[in-house]
Amino acid sequence: MSESKLRTLSMDFAIQILNLVEDLKAKREFVISSQIGRSGTSIGANIFEANYAQGKKDFVSKMEIALKEASETGYWIELLYRTNYLDEATFQSLSQQCATIRVLLIASAKKVKSKADTDD
Repeated sequence: MSESKLRTLSMDFAIQILNLVEDLKAKREFVISSQIGRSGTSIGANIFEANYAQGKKDFVSKMEIALKEASETGYWIELLYRTNYLDEATFQSLSQQCATIRVLLIASAKKVKSKADTDD
């Protein structure tokens, strides 16, 4: 899958997270909504920033930061589900999207790392 596809997936995911944040704030849930809003939108921001990386190491670093943010977002999604802020369908959808992004981030970082190793 191309970097373009990963950028698209992360943007679509961020939009869903922002919509979720609005719903959570309407339910007067402000602590987790703030956390998931930051981590869920940071994924795509780091992926987009990686496009202008100052070399392979910087690119990998940005992708690994995005991966950390995706992992954190997965935690908040599960916590929201376990505390009944998310229904089963929303939980499954967001969890699957987040997992897909994580898998693609890992693959992308590994690919660049392995190319860097062969370039040395």
